[in-house]
Amino acid sequence: MKEAECKVAEGKVHKKKPKAFGADLKSYLKSMVPHPESGIKSSTSRKVMFSAEEVMQWSQSLEKLLASQRGQGVFREFLKSEFSEENMEFWLACEEYKKTKSDHLHGKAERIYEEFVQSNAVKQINIDYRTRETTAKKAQDPTLTSFDEAQKTVYVLMERDSYPRFLKSKAYLSLLNQLQANTLK
Repeated sequence: MKEAECKVAEGKVHKKKPKAFGADLKSYLKSMVPHPESGIKSSTSRKVMFSAEEVMQWSQSLEKLLASQRGQGVFREFLKSEFSEENMEFWLACEEYKKTKSDHLHGKAERIYEEFVQSNAVKQINIDYRTRETTAKKAQDPTLTSFDEAQKTVYVLMERDSYPRFLKSKAYLSLLNQLQANTLK
């Protein structure tokens, strides 16, 4: 009998308690904000993850947010709280795909297509039928630009939909306010 079956038979199955909506995002952000009592005095310290200036720059454009590794992390957590992290994951996969050597294009294109583009994909992105079909054809004979149209569609969707909500979110505003308060101390 398998270990999982044994535990069920023994009545030792433990269910995970569901987390409160947004709890992951809140705990992630708290872990990234420097606390004044921690003795951090310099913004060059490794322990300081964010600066108020950096977080403020994220509000200038989605492009600036995505250009920041930390911005990507915070935005990804926000998208998870909205159940739409597949958009960010797809966009990042496309960025990585563009750096692929030609002998690995086919395998990576197939993985991206199966994971995000095909109709029954586990992390199916929200693109129109025409873009889905065009991308499917391009993925059959992949080039570095095979996913550009779908990536642009997802980017515009994030820029018009998720990004403005992110900037108005309690998580982003709290992070910014806390960092600005820490800067003044």
